[in-house]
Amino acid sequence: MNAQPAFFHAPARAWGKPVPHNARMSAQPDDQLMALIDRVAQRDEAALKALYDLTSSKLYGLAMRVVGKSEWAEDALQETFLHIWRSAGDYRASLSPPMAWMGLIVRSRSLDYLRRRTAERTHLTDEIDDVMSDTMEGNSPNPMDTTLASQQAWALHQCLAKLENRQREVVSLAYLRDLSHSELAEQLSLPLGTVKTWIRRGLDQLRNCMARFA
Repeated sequence: MNAQPAFFHAPARAWGKPVPHNARMSAQPDDQLMALIDRVAQRDEAALKALYDLTSSKLYGLAMRVVGKSEWAEDALQETFLHIWRSAGDYRASLSPPMAWMGLIVRSRSLDYLRRRTAERTHLTDEIDDVMSDTMEGNSPNPMDTTLASQQAWALHQCLAKLENRQREVVSLAYLRDLSHSELAEQLSLPLGTVKTWIRRGLDQLRNCMARFA
């Protein structure tokens, strides 16, 4: 049975940032963690929550080393525990200690998360760059580059002004502040699908508008 427990129904930040445990609780016996993982494999939600409470601080620190941003580390940590929930039955104590096993998972989830964020941001920025490049006459440096860049900036300003207010805000933030779709949705408190639709339509409008200045 692969249904997600209620634990995962809230976004990662709703769980609360992991708080370092005191010295007495900082190191958990392997047998205690192994027992919890066994219970998680039996779909024991209370065991999952207990495992999170005991290990999240250390795993969060590992995620932070990879992604370098607290919000991303929290999301990567949530993905880690979702993976643990789904794969606890595959854990073999004879192959690795529980913290080593979970450490490998959080590192893998963090790297995957970082790659997705980077790819999404790069793709979005490249799309807007492609729209802007339509107004440039060529790629070779020449004395007119500064003038052309000024003309391009003016054309972009004119075309952005033709977009609806919220649509213009989304496109501008995406490009000027280098934000991904997910970051835009979170910052503007909008559904992710709405942000993607506005950006797609906004870029189409910008492309048509900028083409007239080419």
